[in-house]
Amino acid sequence: MSSTIEKVLPHSLFTEFDIDLFKSGKHHRLYEKMGAHLLEKDGVKGCYFAVWAPSAKSVSVIGDFNYWQKGEHPLMVRWDESGIWEGFIPGVEKGTKYKYKIISHNQDIETEKADPYAFYTEQSPNTASVVWNDNYAWKDTKWLKNRAAVNGLDKPYAVYEVHLGSWKRKIEEAGRALTYKELATELVSYVKKMNFTHVEFMPVMEYPYDPSWGYQITGYFAPTSRFGEPEDFKLLVDKLHQAGIGVILDWVPSHFPDDAHGLGFFDGSHLYEHPDRKKGYHPDWKSLIFNYGRNEVRSFLISNALFWLDRYHVDGLRVDAVASMLYLDYSREEGEWDPNVFGGRENLEAISLIKEFNEAVYANFEGVQTIAEESTSFTGVSKPVYLGGLGFGMKWMMGWMHDTLEYFKKGPVHRKYHQNDITFSMTYAFSENFMLPLSHDEVVHGKSSIFGRMPGDEWQRFANLRLLYGYMFTHPGANLLFMGNEFGQTNEWNFQNSLDWHLLQYEGHKGVQSFVSDVNLLYKKEAALHEKQFSNEGFEWINYGDADNSVLSYLRKGHFIENDLLIVCNFTPVVRENYRIGVPRKGTLWEAFNSDDKKYYGTGISNSKRLTTEEIHYNGRDFSVAITLPPLAVVVFKMENSE
Repeated sequence: MSSTIEKVLPHSLFTEFDIDLFKSGKHHRLYEKMGAHLLEKDGVKGCYFAVWAPSAKSVSVIGDFNYWQKGEHPLMVRWDESGIWEGFIPGVEKGTKYKYKIISHNQDIETEKADPYAFYTEQSPNTASVVWNDNYAWKDTKWLKNRAAVNGLDKPYAVYEVHLGSWKRKIEEAGRALTYKELATELVSYVKKMNFTHVEFMPVMEYPYDPSWGYQITGYFAPTSRFGEPEDFKLLVDKLHQAGIGVILDWVPSHFPDDAHGLGFFDGSHLYEHPDRKKGYHPDWKSLIFNYGRNEVRSFLISNALFWLDRYHVDGLRVDAVASMLYLDYSREEGEWDPNVFGGRENLEAISLIKEFNEAVYANFEGVQTIAEESTSFTGVSKPVYLGGLGFGMKWMMGWMHDTLEYFKKGPVHRKYHQNDITFSMTYAFSENFMLPLSHDEVVHGKSSIFGRMPGDEWQRFANLRLLYGYMFTHPGANLLFMGNEFGQTNEWNFQNSLDWHLLQYEGHKGVQSFVSDVNLLYKKEAALHEKQFSNEGFEWINYGDADNSVLSYLRKGHFIENDLLIVCNFTPVVRENYRIGVPRKGTLWEAFNSDDKKYYGTGISNSKRLTTEEIHYNGRDFSVAITLPPLAVVVFKMENSE
């Protein structure tokens, strides 16, 4: 192997147009240019390296091939003031470990950095980048061709949120996590069996610290090597697609760790992070914040988002901690932040980036969605940019999550005094395209599991859990359940352990699992539950005011009246015979779904016969019907008009 890098760079992957785009913040495919790329030059095979380090005095590639000695393989800085250093090293092959040794103009500070654009990394706790390319042969053409037709906002979104390292572990092999390849069989089969439409993976990008759950990223372009190689993760995505299941990835542009090999103080200067600590340091997570106003950083972030949609065929990005990006005073006291140029608290540079990110995603990839984890009342999060919004497809409904869990924690005897808690969400349900989340954040840090918050004896706790999910899946909006919620995990989630799969030997947990599978199927099959899930045209109250009985009744409506559903929720363990509700028209009703079914560990109380409406004025309607309400249950009726 040559001990010097070629001095002439006809092999450079950058054109002048690339450089102009990069410097203006408009290059959205930097992963095709930056980083390590295997190629052949004049019959000589090797690797081209390119890294952005404008404050560097010198940059060299160190690695296995030169015994990690700085200066052996120096890169050359481009003449165009882009700050990009590049070079071709003959003989470097796939699998070579490397880093960049950077000596800064800033007091000759030396840094030793992993490649920000590396496609693969060493397995933690090691931190080197790995030269990589793959020729994975995708088999999801049918999915991608039809994605726009099945992944739209009028289609079902029943999302299963997964932490790859703790979904299931091999107890017989010292409790190791499953590999991507194993997940491509076991997880795909399970998600399909459970009738979820999508999986959402907590961050798969490389991260050094397991307790961060993946949210402190150092390798933005590399799937973590904990579970296998990049091709193996592609296999997992591919298998999900072949099974008709969409893939959403958590994406974290809000902050990054200050680990020595990471992006922080990259070239001896504040390159990726904002130099002002009031804007560049996150006090909650003790991490660094991107400089959203720097064009090259904007190119890095948007390129990263598009990379996962392009190279890994993912169908959506759930953007973490959006609120922390939107506000300059987020988690800061007075005096710890400075207002924007207009005197406000909004981070105008971050808002601009978010809008550009969403525009780039939707312009380049048909049928994908972006989802914001945004916990404030910021206006227009899921409205298009051209209408003044941030441009996301959906937003997590954090208010619904909080109010609903608070309501369900209360014993049924007290619920009549808190009817507003369970109905309040409908006052703003259509202000955004909301996804209802019961996520990982709700089952950690002493909050207890979702099942653990349910009141009453054992039977009532299971009934309450089924009722919660039934209410959730018939409420307007998309839906997300964190792994373990679907079978009533009793312990809080622990990222170091497997889910408690042994609980499925018990009838109550098995019943909840069966219920979730069936309510997912109901949500998928019944057009009224998803066709207008983000429109007030898709919802109509029958009665929200029966606080004394703690009962709610409402209609869900699709494009065609014959698909309408009548939903009734009984939030007490009292069986209510001859409970009368108003109906919109004359006809017959039959019970399509009942969370109290014995197969779900319920009592089996049901409306076994078709019910005929009567011309009795009730709930402001000309027709009504008397039904039987099972205890702590949600019942779904379909209606057939009379001739």
